[in-house]
Amino acid sequence: MTASDAPDSALGALLSVPPPVLAPDVLLRHLQQGWGLAGQLSPLTSERDLNHRLTTDQGTYLVKLTNPAEPEAMTDFQTRAFLHVAAADPGVPVARLIPPSGSGLWRVLPEGRLRVFSWLEGTPVHALPRSDTLSANAGAALARLTRALADFSHPASDHVLLWDIKQAPRLAPLLPALTDPALRAEARAFVADFTARISPQLRHMPTQVCHSDLNPHNVLASAADPAQISGILDFGDMVLTPRICDLAVALAYQVDPARPQDSLCAFLSGYARHQTVTAAEVALLFDLITARMFTTLAIAGWRAARQPENAAYILRNAPSARAGLAAFRALGAGPATEAFARALHLT
Repeated sequence: MTASDAPDSALGALLSVPPPVLAPDVLLRHLQQGWGLAGQLSPLTSERDLNHRLTTDQGTYLVKLTNPAEPEAMTDFQTRAFLHVAAADPGVPVARLIPPSGSGLWRVLPEGRLRVFSWLEGTPVHALPRSDTLSANAGAALARLTRALADFSHPASDHVLLWDIKQAPRLAPLLPALTDPALRAEARAFVADFTARISPQLRHMPTQVCHSDLNPHNVLASAADPAQISGILDFGDMVLTPRICDLAVALAYQVDPARPQDSLCAFLSGYARHQTVTAAEVALLFDLITARMFTTLAIAGWRAARQPENAAYILRNAPSARAGLAAFRALGAGPATEAFARALHLT
């Protein structure tokens, strides 16, 4: 079986369908009717939804048309998480939902569910020079978000999402997308080891609803002070998962190939300001970060082949994941775990 033949049922419907389509003039009409908003739409890139920036005389907004393949329960799950975080810790920089007039949290259109959020100003962290201060502040922001979500629950939270690190055993059908034979063999061996050794341990780790996608494209830094975090974006991969998987996702995108250990420890030092990590969780962190890197490479290759029109967006993290994987694995599990424990004040 090749990667392009991998069954969609093992991947989740939202990984194999393109974003919805709706003409800007039609979208503006719905925004006028539902929110009393009129202005200029600017399209934004997205894997699954149709997103726009709306600039009006009253201010700027994020307009999100949810993919019609997304179950209503999932839209409700993500929307109520925004409301929960805003109430639990108003200082966490996430967008605020703006409900339509009347009742409800969104408008239902044939093309999907339409929601409006406040606009978060800032520069995406991926476009800024790396710095330990910025990494530490990003770690602190994630820790606060994790704490804010700790007591959030929803019936749709425990869904299967291939990006979720605990689902790494499901990567097997996608590994042919790794065209380098050595990398493909390494990935196959890793997935087999993860299934036998890591998965049983994850069942005993603290679990909660997590953001699960704190990559540098989903974090904004303040224009006034680029070391400060001004926004956390994209709750589309939010899921009930072992808490340590959420941290591993973020760390997988923090690896600086020139100084991998220091770059990761800077992020962890900020995380430790607001969130504790157990010794058992830290012991799994090296393998969980590795799993996320393989996940990024395998899914990106498979999806880009299926959706060439969206390939640039889908593949945006693949080069850094490939370079980061090599630099990170060169650290070795033992030395890396000891460094993580020191950064988290466990030793």
